[in-house]
Amino acid sequence: MPLPTGDMTWPPVDERVQYALADWDAWYSSEPDRLEARYSGRGYREAIDRPAQHRGGLVGRLARWFWGQPTPEGEKRDKLHVPLAGDIARTSSELLFSEPPKLLAPEGASEATQQALDALMEDGLQPTLLEAGEICAALGGAYLRVVWDDEVSDRPWIDTAAADRAVPEFRYGRLVAVTFWTVLEAEGRNDQRVFRHLERHEKGRIFHGLYEGSATSLGAARPLADHPETAPLASMVDEEGGLDTGAPDHLTAAYVPNVRPARAWRHIPTAAYWGQSDFQGIEGLMDQLDETYSSWMRDVQNGKGRIVVPDTMLESLGPGQGVAWSEERRVYSGLNMLQRPGDPNPLTVVQFDIRVQEHRDTCAELVEQAVRQAGYSSSTFGETGDGAAVTATEIRARERRSMATRSRKTLYWGPALASITAALMAVQAGDRFRVTGLDLEPPKVEFQDSISEGPTELATTAELLRRAEAASTDTLVRMMHPDWDDQQVEAEVDKILGESGRAVADPFETGAEGVPNAGIPSDGGGPRD
Repeated sequence: MPLPTGDMTWPPVDERVQYALADWDAWYSSEPDRLEARYSGRGYREAIDRPAQHRGGLVGRLARWFWGQPTPEGEKRDKLHVPLAGDIARTSSELLFSEPPKLLAPEGASEATQQALDALMEDGLQPTLLEAGEICAALGGAYLRVVWDDEVSDRPWIDTAAADRAVPEFRYGRLVAVTFWTVLEAEGRNDQRVFRHLERHEKGRIFHGLYEGSATSLGAARPLADHPETAPLASMVDEEGGLDTGAPDHLTAAYVPNVRPARAWRHIPTAAYWGQSDFQGIEGLMDQLDETYSSWMRDVQNGKGRIVVPDTMLESLGPGQGVAWSEERRVYSGLNMLQRPGDPNPLTVVQFDIRVQEHRDTCAELVEQAVRQAGYSSSTFGETGDGAAVTATEIRARERRSMATRSRKTLYWGPALASITAALMAVQAGDRFRVTGLDLEPPKVEFQDSISEGPTELATTAELLRRAEAASTDTLVRMMHPDWDDQQVEAEVDKILGESGRAVADPFETGAEGVPNAGIPSDGGGPRD
């Protein structure tokens, strides 16, 4: 199916999905302006002050969000934002990809295949996965796609795209096509003229299109040459606006859901197979956390020491210039007036208490509830522990919930990463790049442990396995040095066996090399006449 030919609402996604994605994007951005714009009912550029948020009653309660209370005109905003959403998204990504995953060629594959997979990791795949992991946790999903540009690199690579910039098409839960879109240019205060680049991926084909519309409509199709960003593509596409990828059996895009099912979207046909954000259901907790922290800081402001000075201690600055208080003045003339009983000091000191413990406890409880609902242990965010050194086993016990969530997410990331890697290899082996010797079967993806054991723990484990005769020297060396290749492991095993005196010659080969200097031959060994 080619790209749209006529005007249509854009993006063609259910309004409920768009609304949720915009909310999560605002939380993920950690920008107070965007949060206030979202929850006060304002458009991104034109402010709308809704009366419902200034009054009580049912409507006022329904609109009651901390970030939904408009800042009165002329006053300084005293709301503070705690970027918990960004912390959750970053933590999710680091749990998955702080250690790079291993891409292993299928059994029996050529050496060139494994070399191509290693080159892919060395070419910067891990940072791409870290970026995609954050976006996936925040927006409920992320896309991986194969891209290439002769002016950038002589080979294709894997890029990422956010869920709120794509229109996917699923069939029984599997991605069959997806259209990515990018705003190239927006003119006018209300985005009355918007240029979009649409990039549609189908099996074996990629379509490109340029459209001129508005903020909510796609508009009319324009030639790719009409915009400098898409002009280089004009000479690459055919009359349908598409080009062959060189991999007719592969889709050059993959969708990674954060977790499924998306509870709020199960009954929305176009979003039933989308993933669920880590922020789903905790927006209210994050809003209350910001309100609590802002209240704490307000206590700090109110807790500044202030004094009430009587008029007799103020110095006139002249007619019409007001009065001032001089802290350095030492002598004042008193008034013939009665002092208040028990109050000989004419100065009144005003200083409010700062409720540190109450605010800290409330913030800690809100953070714990939010991260637990998102699927993580509070210790993952440093909320527990006294700073003492702990073993990897103790860390896993404390972070059991986080590890379970990580394992669940790898079930989605593994197949998607294998699929997009196979598509990349197919593109390399196709007509565009003509790389030979590559096997096009999906590789095996192994996720590394995000909690590494220390040398002492590994040595203890190796010693116990050696005593129990439950592992060979080769296995123990690989356990101690997981980053070594086969040659390094074999060399280390030979050294260990040689130093320990356990290197024994093969009994079936003993004597096969012959006996040197065997002595006199059986015929007497003398010269023959």
